Amino acid sequence: MNKAEVLKEIIEQRRSIFPKDYTDTEITQAVIDEILHSATLAPNHKRTKPWRFKIFKGEEKAKLASEMQAIYKATQPEQLFLEKKYNDIGFKINKANVVVSIVVNFSGMVPEWEEIAATSMAVQNMYLTCTANSIGCYWSSPKIVDFLKESLTIEENQKCLGLFYMGNLG
Repeated sequence: MNKAEVLKEIIEQRRSIFPKDYTDTEITQAVIDEILHSATLAPNHKRTKPWRFKIFKGEEKAKLASEMQAIYKATQPEQLFLEKKYNDIGFKINKANVVVSIVVNFSGMVPEWEEIAATSMAVQNMYLTCTANSIGCYWSSPKIVDFLKESLTIEENQKCLGLFYMGNLG
């Protein structure tokens, strides 16, 4: 197969695959590094490299799950609180092998939309690299990520665009 055919196949196979379909097999650090390296190859105007990623594995990931559940509980009016959603937040994070926070850093050098677009292209590169490595993944952007400012050490000129879940497939 030539490069164009391989690329076409990877693009056609790219899907959002959710944590319920992940196995318990660990993603190797080499593959995680490859996925993140591919993200840094995304085009970006004036080389601002606006993406910021934080990896959550093991104990840090478990803390993230608890924090997200606590944020959901604290921000939902009692009559709108759903136990199923609360449990689902924890399940998805804990079932994923790796969770990556997606943060855009606004440099002030280019329009904000360009830096959001560049960060989105970085995530697309992650999706494609996951697909090429038979890693399930998806990008989730629940409103409650806005409350992760402190744990992600998000600065004034930054915004969390969501979480990227990854896990091996059976």
